[in-house]
Amino acid sequence: MDWKNDRVGSCERGENPTLMIKMKSGFAVIGDHQFLPGYCLLLGYPKASSLNELSMKARNQYLMDMTLIGDAIIKACSPLRINYSTLMNLDHYLHTHIEARYEWETDEHRSRPTYFYPREQRFGKEYEYNEPKYGELKSKITEVLRGLMSEAYDSI
Repeated sequence: MDWKNDRVGSCERGENPTLMIKMKSGFAVIGDHQFLPGYCLLLGYPKASSLNELSMKARNQYLMDMTLIGDAIIKACSPLRINYSTLMNLDHYLHTHIEARYEWETDEHRSRPTYFYPREQRFGKEYEYNEPKYGELKSKITEVLRGLMSEAYDSI
């Protein structure tokens, strides 16, 4: 089975090449396309159909983990800001897109959600994740995230 058909299961089995680290609420993965460097996702685990399905404790953990990924991207990539999107329109399980936004983006694009970029630009072959091209970025974000998790989880 292709790992993209079961992203969470492939993380569990260690078959997902985008996996960065297991967090308390799910799996942190680097995005399939690095059109905006540092794009990551939090894949909720165990699977839930929405944030509202989780207990208050689980919701708090998920939201904290989501922002820890954002903090790691900020430290590793120095973006202007981070955008968080929890949509679940195509993949019907809890996951959040965590996107770095940069000063070098045009005003038109920087002030709007990334899905307003042309599809062929966002999903261009040159931005597809592969280890030789993006492995160092993935490692850098993972290392920062590991330290942030240690601090945050110890303070709870």
